[in-house]
Amino acid sequence: MTKNYRIGLIVPSSNTTMETEIPAMLQSRGFENETFTFHSSRMRMMHVTKEELAKMDSESDRCAVELSDARCDAIAYACLVAIMSQGSGYHCLSESRLSGIARENGAEVSVISSAGALIEGIQALGANKVAIITPYMKPLTQMVVDYIENSGIKVTDSISLEVADNLEVGRLNPLNLLDIVKDLDVSQADAVVLSACVQMPSLPAIQKVEDRLGLPVLSAGTATVYQILKSLNLKAQVPNAGKLLSGSL
Repeated sequence: MTKNYRIGLIVPSSNTTMETEIPAMLQSRGFENETFTFHSSRMRMMHVTKEELAKMDSESDRCAVELSDARCDAIAYACLVAIMSQGSGYHCLSESRLSGIARENGAEVSVISSAGALIEGIQALGANKVAIITPYMKPLTQMVVDYIENSGIKVTDSISLEVADNLEVGRLNPLNLLDIVKDLDVSQADAVVLSACVQMPSLPAIQKVEDRLGLPVLSAGTATVYQILKSLNLKAQVPNAGKLLSGSL
Protein backbone atom coordinates (compact mmCIF):
# COMPACT_ATOMS: atom_id res chain seq x y z
CA MET A 1 0.00 0.00 0.00
CA THR A 2 1.41 3.39 -1.01
CA LYS A 3 1.52 6.17 1.55
CA ASN A 4 1.63 9.82 0.61
CA TYR A 5 3.62 12.14 2.84
CA ARG A 6 2.80 15.83 2.92
CA ILE A 7 5.93 17.94 3.34
CA GLY A 8 5.44 21.52 4.54
CA LEU A 9 8.07 24.13 3.76
CA ILE A 10 8.41 27.50 5.51
CA VAL A 11 10.46 29.52 3.05
CA PRO A 12 11.56 33.10 2.42
CA SER A 13 9.42 34.76 -0.24
CA SER A 14 12.44 35.07 -2.56
CA ASN A 15 13.60 31.46 -2.11
CA THR A 16 13.56 29.48 -5.34
CA THR A 17 15.78 26.53 -4.43
CA MET A 18 14.24 24.55 -1.58
CA GLU A 19 11.10 23.87 -3.60
CA THR A 20 13.30 22.37 -6.33
CA GLU A 21 16.06 20.56 -4.42
CA ILE A 22 13.92 18.98 -1.66
CA PRO A 23 11.34 17.54 -4.10
CA ALA A 24 14.13 16.38 -6.41
CA MET A 25 15.79 14.45 -3.59
CA LEU A 26 12.66 12.90 -2.14
CA GLN A 27 11.17 11.99 -5.52
CA SER A 28 14.42 10.34 -6.65
CA ARG A 29 14.29 7.77 -3.83
CA GLY A 30 12.41 5.33 -6.04
CA PHE A 31 10.51 3.45 -3.33
CA GLU A 32 7.21 2.21 -4.74
CA ASN A 33 5.37 2.36 -1.40
CA GLU A 34 5.76 6.13 -0.91
CA THR A 35 4.91 9.39 -2.60
CA PHE A 36 5.47 12.99 -1.51
CA THR A 37 3.58 16.22 -2.02
CA PHE A 38 4.96 19.64 -1.12
CA HIS A 39 3.19 22.58 0.48
CA SER A 40 4.79 25.98 1.09
CA SER A 41 4.10 29.04 3.19
CA ARG A 42 6.23 32.13 2.61
CA MET A 43 7.85 34.81 4.77
CA ARG A 44 8.71 38.13 3.12
CA MET A 45 12.46 38.62 2.50
CA MET A 46 14.45 39.96 -0.45
CA HIS A 47 17.88 40.91 0.90
CA VAL A 48 19.93 38.76 3.24
CA THR A 49 20.60 41.23 6.04
CA LYS A 50 20.32 40.69 9.79
CA GLU A 51 17.47 43.20 10.00
CA GLU A 52 15.41 41.63 7.19
CA LEU A 53 16.07 38.16 8.56
CA ALA A 54 14.78 39.09 12.04
CA LYS A 55 11.65 40.67 10.55
CA MET A 56 11.09 37.65 8.35
CA ASP A 57 11.49 35.18 11.23
CA SER A 58 8.60 36.85 13.05
CA GLU A 59 6.31 35.57 10.26
CA SER A 60 7.22 31.92 10.84
CA ASP A 61 4.45 31.49 13.43
CA ARG A 62 1.82 32.34 10.79
CA CYS A 63 3.43 29.89 8.39
CA ALA A 64 3.31 27.09 10.97
CA VAL A 65 -0.42 27.69 11.42
CA GLU A 66 -1.05 27.65 7.67
CA LEU A 67 0.88 24.42 7.10
CA SER A 68 -0.67 22.72 10.09
CA ASP A 69 -4.06 23.55 8.53
CA ALA A 70 -2.96 21.22 5.70
CA ARG A 71 -2.05 18.52 8.24
CA CYS A 72 1.46 18.12 6.88
CA ASP A 73 3.41 15.08 8.08
CA ALA A 74 6.60 17.11 8.49
CA ILE A 75 7.35 20.83 8.38
CA ALA A 76 10.77 22.26 7.57
CA TYR A 77 11.74 25.85 8.33
CA ALA A 78 13.94 26.32 5.29
CA CYS A 79 16.11 29.33 6.02
CA LEU A 80 19.34 28.55 7.80
CA VAL A 81 20.74 32.04 8.35
CA ALA A 82 17.42 33.45 9.61
CA ILE A 83 17.79 31.07 12.56
CA MET A 84 21.55 31.30 13.01
CA SER A 85 21.54 35.12 13.00
CA GLN A 86 19.28 35.08 16.08
CA GLY A 87 21.97 33.71 18.39
CA SER A 88 23.34 30.43 19.68
CA GLY A 89 20.87 27.57 20.02
CA TYR A 90 17.93 29.48 18.54
CA HIS A 91 16.96 26.54 16.34
CA CYS A 92 15.87 24.62 19.45
CA LEU A 93 13.62 27.48 20.56
CA SER A 94 12.20 27.99 17.07
CA GLU A 95 11.46 24.31 16.47
CA SER A 96 9.81 23.96 19.88
CA ARG A 97 7.71 27.11 19.41
CA LEU A 98 6.53 26.21 15.92
CA SER A 99 5.75 22.60 16.90
CA GLY A 100 3.69 24.00 19.79
CA ILE A 101 1.80 26.33 17.47
CA ALA A 102 0.98 23.42 15.16
CA ARG A 103 -0.15 21.35 18.15
CA GLU A 104 -2.45 24.13 19.33
CA ASN A 105 -3.95 24.03 15.83
CA GLY A 106 -4.71 20.32 16.22
CA ALA A 107 -1.69 18.98 14.29
CA GLU A 108 0.89 16.73 15.92
CA VAL A 109 3.73 17.38 13.49
CA SER A 110 7.48 17.51 13.79
CA VAL A 111 8.88 20.93 12.86
CA ILE A 112 12.55 20.90 11.93
CA SER A 113 14.81 23.74 10.83
CA SER A 114 17.54 23.70 8.21
CA ALA A 115 19.80 25.29 10.83
CA GLY A 116 19.24 22.50 13.34
CA ALA A 117 19.36 19.93 10.55
CA LEU A 118 22.81 21.08 9.45
CA ILE A 119 24.18 20.78 12.98
CA GLU A 120 22.61 17.35 13.41
CA GLY A 121 23.74 16.25 9.97
CA ILE A 122 27.36 17.12 10.73
CA GLN A 123 27.07 15.24 14.03
CA ALA A 124 25.49 12.22 12.29
CA LEU A 125 28.58 12.04 10.07
CA GLY A 126 30.75 11.94 13.19
CA ALA A 127 32.50 15.12 12.07
CA ASN A 128 34.08 17.43 14.62
CA LYS A 129 35.60 19.87 12.12
CA VAL A 130 34.11 21.26 8.91
CA ALA A 131 35.00 23.66 6.12
CA ILE A 132 32.08 25.63 4.69
CA ILE A 133 31.01 27.68 1.67
CA THR A 134 28.30 30.33 1.96
CA PRO A 135 26.82 32.89 -0.45
CA TYR A 136 26.58 35.47 2.36
CA MET A 137 28.38 38.69 3.04
CA LYS A 138 31.29 38.06 5.42
CA PRO A 139 29.57 39.36 8.60
CA LEU A 140 26.68 36.91 8.12
CA THR A 141 29.09 34.09 7.34
CA GLN A 142 30.81 34.84 10.64
CA MET A 143 27.46 34.50 12.42
CA VAL A 144 27.06 31.07 10.81
CA VAL A 145 30.59 30.10 11.82
CA ASP A 146 29.97 31.25 15.40
CA TYR A 147 26.69 29.35 15.56
CA ILE A 148 28.27 26.11 14.31
CA GLU A 149 31.20 26.47 16.68
CA ASN A 150 28.89 27.19 19.63
CA SER A 151 27.36 23.80 18.84
CA GLY A 152 30.73 22.15 19.46
CA ILE A 153 31.89 21.85 15.84
CA LYS A 154 35.08 23.57 14.69
CA VAL A 155 34.97 25.50 11.39
CA THR A 156 38.44 25.14 9.91
CA ASP A 157 37.92 27.38 6.86
CA SER A 158 35.13 29.29 5.14
CA ILE A 159 34.47 31.00 1.82
CA SER A 160 31.94 33.84 1.50
CA LEU A 161 30.67 34.51 -2.04
CA GLU A 162 29.19 37.83 -0.84
CA VAL A 163 25.93 37.83 -2.78
CA ALA A 164 23.42 39.97 -0.88
CA ASP A 165 20.41 39.68 -3.22
CA ASN A 166 18.55 36.45 -2.40
CA LEU A 167 17.22 36.03 -5.94
CA GLU A 168 20.78 36.23 -7.27
CA VAL A 169 21.84 33.57 -4.77
CA GLY A 170 19.21 31.25 -6.25
CA ARG A 171 20.58 31.89 -9.74
CA LEU A 172 24.13 30.76 -8.89
CA ASN A 173 25.31 27.82 -10.97
CA PRO A 174 25.79 24.86 -8.60
CA LEU A 175 28.48 23.35 -10.80
CA ASN A 176 30.65 26.43 -10.19
CA LEU A 177 31.15 24.94 -6.73
CA LEU A 178 33.45 22.36 -8.34
CA ASP A 179 35.94 25.18 -8.91
CA ILE A 180 35.11 27.28 -5.82
CA VAL A 181 35.82 24.36 -3.50
CA LYS A 182 39.40 24.24 -4.83
CA ASP A 183 40.07 27.42 -2.84
CA LEU A 184 38.65 25.93 0.37
CA ASP A 185 41.25 24.55 2.77
CA VAL A 186 39.91 21.11 3.67
CA SER A 187 43.17 19.75 5.07
CA GLN A 188 41.94 19.89 8.68
CA ALA A 189 38.25 19.16 8.01
CA ASP A 190 36.31 15.97 8.66
CA ALA A 191 33.52 17.07 6.31
CA VAL A 192 32.64 19.86 3.88
CA VAL A 193 29.46 21.94 3.90
CA LEU A 194 29.23 22.80 0.20
CA SER A 195 26.31 25.18 0.72
CA ALA A 196 25.55 26.54 4.20
CA CYS A 197 22.43 28.13 2.71
CA VAL A 198 19.20 26.57 1.50
CA GLN A 199 18.92 29.11 -1.33
CA MET A 200 22.34 28.48 -2.89
CA PRO A 201 21.93 25.54 -5.30
CA SER A 202 24.41 22.73 -4.73
CA LEU A 203 22.70 19.36 -5.25
CA PRO A 204 24.27 18.55 -8.66
CA ALA A 205 27.74 19.11 -7.16
CA ILE A 206 27.43 17.25 -3.83
CA GLN A 207 28.40 13.75 -4.97
CA LYS A 208 30.98 15.02 -7.46
CA VAL A 209 32.83 17.02 -4.79
CA GLU A 210 32.57 14.18 -2.26
CA ASP A 211 34.08 11.73 -4.76
CA ARG A 212 36.87 14.17 -5.57
CA LEU A 213 37.78 15.10 -1.99
CA GLY A 214 37.27 11.73 -0.34
CA LEU A 215 35.45 13.52 2.49
CA PRO A 216 31.75 13.55 3.37
CA VAL A 217 30.05 16.50 1.67
CA LEU A 218 26.68 17.86 2.74
CA SER A 219 24.60 21.00 2.39
CA ALA A 220 21.84 22.71 4.33
CA GLY A 221 19.47 21.13 1.80
CA THR A 222 20.70 17.53 2.10
CA ALA A 223 20.77 17.86 5.89
CA THR A 224 17.16 19.09 5.84
CA VAL A 225 16.09 16.08 3.79
CA TYR A 226 17.97 13.78 6.18
CA GLN A 227 15.98 15.19 9.11
CA ILE A 228 12.69 15.07 7.20
CA LEU A 229 13.19 11.38 6.47
CA LYS A 230 14.24 10.64 10.05
CA SER A 231 11.17 12.45 11.39
CA LEU A 232 8.98 10.25 9.16
CA ASN A 233 10.79 7.07 10.27
CA LEU A 234 11.99 6.48 6.71
CA LYS A 235 15.45 5.34 5.68
CA ALA A 236 17.66 8.37 5.02
CA GLN A 237 18.61 7.33 1.52
CA VAL A 238 18.76 9.47 -1.62
CA PRO A 239 20.94 8.53 -4.62
CA ASN A 240 23.93 10.71 -5.51
CA ALA A 241 23.44 13.10 -2.58
CA GLY A 242 26.50 12.35 -0.47
CA LYS A 243 27.28 10.11 2.48
CA LEU A 244 24.67 11.68 4.77
CA LEU A 245 21.92 10.40 2.46
CA SER A 246 23.63 7.16 1.45
CA GLY A 247 21.48 5.08 3.80
CA SER A 248 24.58 3.89 5.65
CA LEU A 249 24.15 6.05 8.78
